[in-house]
Amino acid sequence: MIAEIRKGAVANLPVGASVAAYGSVLGMLAAQKGISWLQLLVMNLFVFAGSAQFVMVDMWLPPLPILEMTLAVLVINMRYLLIGASLEPLFKGKSWLHKAGIIHLVADENWAVTMAAHRRNGTTTGFLLGGGLCLCTIWSTGTLLGHRLGALVTHPERFALDFAFVAVFTALTVSMWRGKRDIAPWVTAAILAVAVEHWLPGKWYIVIGGIGGALVPALQSSLNKPRRPAPASDSSVAEALMEENP
Repeated sequence: MIAEIRKGAVANLPVGASVAAYGSVLGMLAAQKGISWLQLLVMNLFVFAGSAQFVMVDMWLPPLPILEMTLAVLVINMRYLLIGASLEPLFKGKSWLHKAGIIHLVADENWAVTMAAHRRNGTTTGFLLGGGLCLCTIWSTGTLLGHRLGALVTHPERFALDFAFVAVFTALTVSMWRGKRDIAPWVTAAILAVAVEHWLPGKWYIVIGGIGGALVPALQSSLNKPRRPAPASDSSVAEALMEENP
């Protein structure tokens, strides 16, 4: 098990640089929001989800919108339902406690590295855990260093740090584009978000826009699902037989 954890950690080191850089931006934004070093560390350990943490930091205004924040994080992290399902071959036969202890440390990066290694030679949950521990350590280091740097910047707008949140999510959005099939859900999410932001206070536009955009593909799938032909009634069958055999 120790050997597998070590292998997983080493395999994830190449992506560590980008994780640290990404985390440093979050740390600087957190410092500008007045989030303490300890609060950021607790967020890293208990949430450990980059995009969700960016949303939490953006929504961090007193009084904290706990309900809106929780719903926004749940919507953003819905992809982990699919990620968790794809890891079923690794967790097969493992206890619930074993699964719960490791799945918390699953991020996009160590999931991708683990699945690639599993396809090549097969691997274990220890490899996945090692990658998660590696990335969590690097992520926390990056965010906390960024926090110290951000605390020293008195005018973040001079360095365009006030635009960092928009820039990060623009990059994430572009990387997720899959083609024309994404037009309808993206446009729906944008329209709902703009409308809700205009009419409702707080950050409900994030939640409603995200849920509305996610429902569009589900609705499209149900509408495009081929319908089975209705069974012919006894009378119609009899009429057809009489026409064929006058």
